[in-house]
Amino acid sequence: MENTIDKSVFLLDMDGTIYLGNVLIDGAKEFLDKIISEGKRYIFLTNNASKDKSTYVKKLEALGIRAGKDDVFTSADASISYLSKLGKKRLFLVGNTSLRNQLLDAGFEIVDERNQDIDAVLVSFDTELNYEKLWIACDYLQDGYDYYATHPDFVCPLEGGRIMPDAGSIIELLFACVGRRPIVIGKPEDKMIEALIGAYGFKKDDLIMVGDRLYTDIAMGYKSGIKSVLVLSGETSLEDYKKSDVKADYIFSSVKDMVEKI
Repeated sequence: MENTIDKSVFLLDMDGTIYLGNVLIDGAKEFLDKIISEGKRYIFLTNNASKDKSTYVKKLEALGIRAGKDDVFTSADASISYLSKLGKKRLFLVGNTSLRNQLLDAGFEIVDERNQDIDAVLVSFDTELNYEKLWIACDYLQDGYDYYATHPDFVCPLEGGRIMPDAGSIIELLFACVGRRPIVIGKPEDKMIEALIGAYGFKKDDLIMVGDRLYTDIAMGYKSGIKSVLVLSGETSLEDYKKSDVKADYIFSSVKDMVEKI
């Protein structure tokens, strides 16, 4: 494992990496300030599609972090890019109002009823989930329509070690019902990096992923051919890491310990 980090663009997960719930992780601000002072850049790269860029910017600013909309890239952004290229613009959505509005603003059409002509089902982190929505999704999936997910995270970490169900838990429920799994667009798939590079013009060799989840953050680094940093401040423990086949290029207790390595 290397001791210094010579990359110029840090792709940063948020939940579990920069903050937990509404609490900033110790040392996160100093870490971000060091990136800027070294003439480098950070992009907040999150799988959480339930909030738009403005919401993330407001949250980051409230935590004392400098950020603009161009500093945030979500699985919703990646999904919009990917599905637009495929021409999948008429969707049945299992997602909340924020994601719905992001899709509508990007020119998508959202269908809410059964027995309509759609291009695909899109599943995401739905904080407004109800039984009817799940049932309709099952109907469309049984009919064979294309099936995508913004991201596969099972849980969303909160402060105090608590969690809440995320998109991956909804995916598992649908799998138990209809036996189908979606094409995932966000982390850990390289579609996320491809969409990011397309949006910003970065070179892949300049990128490094920093996150707390082996099966999304670190796995994406491996799949995309970019280096990765695992921080143990969120979902993954050192014991989890030792048992896993997914390996990071660097491991730190938190981003606080990365400050002197940039």
